[in-house]
Amino acid sequence: MTVKAILERKGHDVFTLGPNEKLSEAIRMLADHRIGALVITNGDRKIVGILSERDIVRVVAKEGAAALDIAVRSAMTPKVKICNENHTVNEVMEIMTRGRFRHLPVEKDGLLDGIVSIGHIFLRNSISGRPPDRETRSSSATMRRRVNGVISAVMEPFKRSMTASTVG
Repeated sequence: MTVKAILERKGHDVFTLGPNEKLSEAIRMLADHRIGALVITNGDRKIVGILSERDIVRVVAKEGAAALDIAVRSAMTPKVKICNENHTVNEVMEIMTRGRFRHLPVEKDGLLDGIVSIGHIFLRNSISGRPPDRETRSSSATMRRRVNGVISAVMEPFKRSMTASTVG
């Protein structure tokens, strides 16, 4: 199976954000859309970085709640590994495994054309063609709940400060 086949099934839509946006906006988008990464682009869909939940956790661990006001460019991974529609599932798995990441933007003619995640590779488009087993679905749901819990905890001080500033 190729990346092209995966994109034909899942679509080419990708959530993106500009590098000058605040980290709080990125966190809101990740939580609202229940996704694990945003591709950071300039207005022309040229990839300039990627921002994952892991990137956010690293910055919040270092900066605390002040991280919410940091520009995305300060938290993102600027050297983005990419693939194209001709990559095979095995090639994508190798890139993800070597790089230890779960999201891989798809580029076409130098511009963002889609994204594939470890979930697209293993869960929705399993090599065997079989749906994921109960254990895989359960561990994936558990991980999603944990990540959403971290995002909620990080957002709570921001929400309180926003409420206080609008009341006063």
